[in-house]
This record gives sequence, structure tokens and C-alpha cells, in this order.
Amino acid sequence: MEQPQLIPHLFRTEYSKITAVLCKFFGADRIEIAEDIASDTFLTAAQTWAMKGVPQNPVAWLYHVAQNKAKNYLKRDALFENKISSELKRSGQAFDEFEVDLSPQNISDSQLQMMFAICHPAISAEAQIGLSLRILCGFGIEEIADAFLTNKETINKRLQRAKQKLREEKIKIEFPGLPEIDERLTAVLTTIYLLFNEGYYSVSSDQTFRKELCLEAMRLCYLLIENEFTNRPQVNALLSLMCFHASRFEARMDKNGELILYNEQDSELWNKELIDKGKYFLNCASTGQTLSRYHLEAAIAYWNTHQADSKEKWENILQLYNQLLQLEYSPIAALNRTYAFSKANGRKEAIIEAEKLKLDENHFYFALLGELYTGIDNSKAKENIEKAFVLAKTRSDKLIIQRKLNHLISGISI
Repeated sequence: MEQPQLIPHLFRTEYSKITAVLCKFFGADRIEIAEDIASDTFLTAAQTWAMKGVPQNPVAWLYHVAQNKAKNYLKRDALFENKISSELKRSGQAFDEFEVDLSPQNISDSQLQMMFAICHPAISAEAQIGLSLRILCGFGIEEIADAFLTNKETINKRLQRAKQKLREEKIKIEFPGLPEIDERLTAVLTTIYLLFNEGYYSVSSDQTFRKELCLEAMRLCYLLIENEFTNRPQVNALLSLMCFHASRFEARMDKNGELILYNEQDSELWNKELIDKGKYFLNCASTGQTLSRYHLEAAIAYWNTHQADSKEKWENILQLYNQLLQLEYSPIAALNRTYAFSKANGRKEAIIEAEKLKLDENHFYFALLGELYTGIDNSKAKENIEKAFVLAKTRSDKLIIQRKLNHLISGISI
């Protein structure tokens, strides 16, 4: 890989690892120092590699430079003189022997510990996701602002407040006790789930699909599975769900970068290896008595790996949505359940179910009504599709809805 492409790639894969380790080392009250050192490491790489060429082992070079920059910071910082230096002297460790531990094990541990620190109940849900994107995924402030449909100033303030909370609450970057792991795991999984969803269907930057967000969510979830204390059934269920969805990545976009709807996808492009992984993790999730929303959503996603419209498929999906709504109601799940209802019981009955929802601000709601009414009452179908077009936020959604409208007007079944 050439140097201009290599540095952005390594920034995406290594920045978050370096930052997490340094955050753990310096403590929650010095997160900005960790971020600055990690950022400066990549700036040094860009300058040095442009003149001298890419080193034989770029990742090891980055880690070595990050370690040296951390040492240099400590040498000139009063914190070292007052605290760390005395600790080293007491332990008999010379400063020259001191190293920031960037071993694979410590990187994994640091990222997990950082995840649980970020998801402390004292920090708001939005800030948890923002900090996760920044520290654990290496996203820039502008990227985070795009994900939240807001501006950089708002995100900066939100992240600063969250960091202040970490300082005020004296939240340590370490594995909490087992009771606290149980308490915070729900927030950790919610953060990963929302991160994946933002990538899978995004309204930011007019990019409907942001694969890199999905892959980061899957990476963080896999870290939880690799750890004996966090390898729980609901964690496996969430990774199963993401594997099933990720299996269709290559079939979701056409050559022009436009979304392809599920029913129109070429199933030959579905990733069979990821489908098998989804089945494996869903099987791992079946131990114990836990039944989470992720179990039910993963089971629904499993049935959606069967493209054929069989009665068995849609009846199973409908029953799973019924369970999901009883466990944790959401308007989107109710809307998706209505689509499954139409496939299992017919569109006329589904129209009655759909109109009870009254999701008047949701373009998917009107798009579904338009589809259900097509061939039954085409004037109502047209009216609903036009409402969906007005409410749609992304260019890709508007193109899909416009195609539906054109097909309806021209008398072609949609």
C-alpha cells in the first residue's frame, strides 16, 4: 500500500488502540493528552515517511514513536516528578526501562476497560456514543458531528462535558467488578448496536451506508466475546445479528453507489462465511436463560438470509416480532412487524394494522402504506408514496421512492 493511502488506513486501525492504551496509562483526567500524543504520532509518521519512505514494519514504528512521545511528555510534566517518578523509584524501576505497554493483550484490555469507563451511568447516552466514536474508533470531530446531524461546536462541548464527568466522578479505566459489569454491559451493547445501525442506515452526510462504522461496531463486540467476563449470551446474539446484516454488504449497493432493496438483491453476492458465523454466534447465544432483543433480532436476521418468500419464513419472522414488541416496544419494530404481517396474512389485513401505528413523521411508514395499497387502491398508494418522498432525508431514499412512484404511475406493479 502506498504511503498516501497507508497513513489513513493505519489511522483508522491503530489510532484507537494507541489512544486507549495511553488513556488507561494517564488516567481519565488526561484523556486529551492521550489523544494529542496519538494524533502527533501520525503527524510525525506523515512527515517522516514522506521524506524517508515507509518503514519495514509501520505499525511497530508507530508504537515505538508513541511510546517515546509518552516518555517525553512525562519527563517534562510535573505529574511525573510528583507521582510516577516516586512510584518508579519505590519499585526500583529505572526510568530508562519504563515502557508504555502496547502488547496485543494490553491493547485489547485497554479498549475494553475504556469502553466500560465511557459507558458509566454518569455519562449521557449520546456522549457515550460520541466518546466511543472518538476514542475507541478514531473518528474525527467532524465525522461524529455528521453522525449526530449537528455541528462540530456542539460535539466538542458534548465531549468536553463527558470528559469532565469522567474527572469529577473519578472513574477509573479498569475492569469494574462483576456486578458493575452486569450493570454497564447493557449500555455498552446499546452503544455498539447504535454504532452499527448508524453505519447500516445513516442519514449523515447524505451517505445511507457507512461500512466503516459497521465494521468498528463488530470489532468492539468481538473484543467483548474474547474476554471471559463479558462473553455473555446477549453479546453473542448482538454479534450474530451484525454478522447476518454484514453478509449482505456487497449486495446492498449498485455500481453507482445507490442502495439496493432487500427484495432486489442478488443473493449470490451474500457472504456465506458471514452467514455461517452468524449462525455460530446465535448458537453460542442460546445458552442460559437470557432472552434479549438481540436474540430476537438476530433470529429475524437469520430468517432474512432465506430470500425465498416461504410461508414458514414469514410466519416465523412475524412471531419473532410479536415477542420483540412484548419484550421492548419500538415504533420501527412495530412497522417492520407490519411488513412481515402483510407477507404472512395478506396486504388488506396489514393495511388495518399499519394505519393503527400513525407514524406520521416517518417516511418508511408512508412507503410501506404505498406498497400495501398498490393494486388495492392506487390513488391512496400514490398519495402515501408522495408523502414518503417529502419526508425522506437522504438522496438515496428519495431515488428509491421516486422509482416506486414512477412504477406506480406507469402502471407497473411495485
